[in-house]
Amino acid sequence: MALGSLYACALQNGVLLPKCSKTYAINCHWESHQKLKTEWVSCRKGKTSDFVDIQKPNSFLEGEKFQLNHVIEAQQFDREILSAIFEVAREMEKIEKTSLGASLLKGYLMATLFYEPSTRTRLSFESAMKRLGGEVLTTENAREFSSASKGETLEDTIRTVEGYSDIIVMRHFERGAAIRAASTATIPVINAGDGPGEHPTQALLDVYTIEREIGRLDGIKVGLVGDLANGRTVRSLAYLLAKYQDVKIYFVAPDVVKMKDDIKNYLTSKGVEWEESADLMEVASKCDVVYQTRIQRERFGDRLDLYDKARGKYTVDKKVMGVLQKHSVIMHPLPRLDEITVDVDDDPRAAYFRQAKNGLFIRMALLKLLLLGW
Repeated sequence: MALGSLYACALQNGVLLPKCSKTYAINCHWESHQKLKTEWVSCRKGKTSDFVDIQKPNSFLEGEKFQLNHVIEAQQFDREILSAIFEVAREMEKIEKTSLGASLLKGYLMATLFYEPSTRTRLSFESAMKRLGGEVLTTENAREFSSASKGETLEDTIRTVEGYSDIIVMRHFERGAAIRAASTATIPVINAGDGPGEHPTQALLDVYTIEREIGRLDGIKVGLVGDLANGRTVRSLAYLLAKYQDVKIYFVAPDVVKMKDDIKNYLTSKGVEWEESADLMEVASKCDVVYQTRIQRERFGDRLDLYDKARGKYTVDKKVMGVLQKHSVIMHPLPRLDEITVDVDDDPRAAYFRQAKNGLFIRMALLKLLLLGW
């Protein structure tokens, strides 16, 4: 299959392939799921000898089909699509406030398959669908209370559930599960988190929040703090921040949960400056955004000794807020434990509950775009 045709096939099926020189390649920056993605893209259209160079339109017309069939990872998005999604999200804010347009998705059904616990992500997706007039089929703790507990494969579950719904939102405990689901489904699949892999809709709402709070995305300094090895939110956020100019990222994490090399290498390849630091106070004094995360006990298995070493090492408290710049904000994907003290909540620079609310608008936008287009 010619690379250009393969890129066209990938674009049609919801995966944006990275651009390499004057051709489009399938074998760069695929990381741990390279083989799976290549097989999925290759099997869609069969062989062809024609070369097709894809030129993405500069603007999106109302009613035009959304460029992606699935939302699987942050790397799918470019700046133009991000800006356009944020415009739609701002329209969703108006719908939420006025109820005008609240029947956009009437007659559509969304299925939520959550194999891991969730509060904000699941409820915000369900709220988003209902606020647009759609209906929801939901299962919580699908790992235990679905046919997965009987040994049913993920692929069989997807084939069954797509017969009942128009779009699937899935959270899974295995990295790469969302790609497997998308490669099986004939309806849109949204990745609501796949183990320690990615959480693209969280990254979208995070970048949307940064733009709203700080007023820009170019030229910002962001401190990523906490469990950077297991945190899918910080991985996806790093991928999206790399789309912008003159961004600097600080990594602040205990030794046992430092950011992994694949993200560092990716940022370096995109010309993004990054730095590791053990001093939260110093980083907080420099940054526009301090993005705090919890230490994820569930990722440590039986190694509770390592969890105990990591937990509590970096805490955002009044002292940290004392060195934070006036325009800067504290963000957190939530839930929090004790990594942000509750006496910080009343500070106007504490943006994490506004951040959570923004998730509703981003997810409303994605549901509208995937089901109806621009």
